[in-house]
Amino acid sequence: MITKIDSPNNQLIKEVLNLQLKSKERKKTGKILIEGLKEISLAIKFNVSIEKILFCPEIIDLDSVKELIGEQYHLARKYELSKKAFSKISYRETTGGIVVIAKALSISLTDIKVDRKSLFIILESVEKPGNLGAIARIADAAQVDAIIVCNPLSDVYNPNAIRASLGCVFSVKIANSDTDSVLKWLKENNITSYAAELQATEFYHNCDFSRSSAIVFGTEAFGLSQKWIDSADKRIKIPMLGSIDSLNVANSVAIITFEARRQLNFLV
Repeated sequence: MITKIDSPNNQLIKEVLNLQLKSKERKKTGKILIEGLKEISLAIKFNVSIEKILFCPEIIDLDSVKELIGEQYHLARKYELSKKAFSKISYRETTGGIVVIAKALSISLTDIKVDRKSLFIILESVEKPGNLGAIARIADAAQVDAIIVCNPLSDVYNPNAIRASLGCVFSVKIANSDTDSVLKWLKENNITSYAAELQATEFYHNCDFSRSSAIVFGTEAFGLSQKWIDSADKRIKIPMLGSIDSLNVANSVAIITFEARRQLNFLV
């Protein structure tokens, strides 16, 4: 059964907007909003449970919706929206005419497997959803074993993070935790931690990432906290040869992460 919605003031439209705009609503309900063909496709590939499908038949036909959603199509509630109603919940024109409400994944440190050549990215107090999404995309490309976000200030399922990652927030394990718990986990699993920070004296390309490693990054505004700087096994930096002393955090993550993967012969 497909329910038709013509009015942009429908209660379901309001529910979608709340999930789109309010982190507290996503946290309270355990539901997230996914928009875009690539993003939805990756979410389904990595076992995200789809609860509601909202589509505009003027943009995407029903057969395409069925093909995209696959086996979950018959389990989810389906809503056909007028173009006027859909335009109220669509963030961009290239969304493909479909938005889904899904159940958020919940990943903890105990869900993360560690072996002798694991590679992790740790982010402290990441603020901007766009940066988090970009880093998830980097982590997917480098096949990082997990991203661990300490004391998060941004929601991993913020629609901006999902968009910036092209859905890679679903293909990469991302766990939220606090600094003390992560430091304990690193020690228990014999993982070498590398704090990326401006005052370090050792360059990243001189480090040995051939064993289980975690690269730790702070915010662009303030860098890493003193606790991480003091607690990490090594402090590293990227050579800066020009007029500025730092890079965008996503660029820094890409540079160091792919050097670590190179040392592992790009094997996963």
